[in-house]
Amino acid sequence: LSLDVKRAASTPSGFVVTTHGGRTETTLDALDWAREAVERGAGELLVNSIDADGTKQGFDLELVRLMREVAAVPVIASGGAGALEHFAPAVEAGADAVLAASVFHSGQLTVGQVKDAMAAEGIEVRR
Repeated sequence: LSLDVKRAASTPSGFVVTTHGGRTETTLDALDWAREAVERGAGELLVNSIDADGTKQGFDLELVRLMREVAAVPVIASGGAGALEHFAPAVEAGADAVLAASVFHSGQLTVGQVKDAMAAEGIEVRR
């Protein structure tokens, strides 16, 4: 299941599910919906932080931690990657995988550089 999630005081967890690339907020609490999705059979959660997406300031580690607490399936962190130092903390916060786009499309980073940086932090990566 892919979730576009945004911070919102209107939900108990402080995170709401959005649609239309984060432009439209739903009434779904993101953590409640993640739990329900897993109960319905979702095999993994791709969690994109709308707040962090495109900022290149790092992943939303609080969101990653909370999703890890509610989901027994793999969690993929998305949104915010901008430097080699951003990837390992997301895994340490509970992500099973990390997703990045613009840093690769722009040539700012390579997949090999990210893998090397994560391996240097003791994180197992595929070679």
